[in-house]
Amino acid sequence: MKSFIETIKEKIINNIQVKKIEIIDNTHKHKHHNSFHKKKVHLKIIIESDLLKSLDTIESHRKITDILKHEMETKIHSLQIKIN
Repeated sequence: MKSFIETIKEKIINNIQVKKIEIIDNTHKHKHHNSFHKKKVHLKIIIESDLLKSLDTIESHRKITDILKHEMETKIHSLQIKIN
């Protein structure tokens, strides 16, 4: 069975051309926050993609959040995206 992070990585790779992708689970850094929910994760995605780099920041981030729409609604509390 694939991990949640592997599933997210595969979903992104299947929808846009990616040279390199790294997904970091930062949930442990947010456990003390009032809005912390133990069933939702805090992720950081570092992605190298010519397509995303050609878009402005809002468009590139929207593209990723659209790909992860279901996960954003159900399992992701916070998503930090860095485009290289």
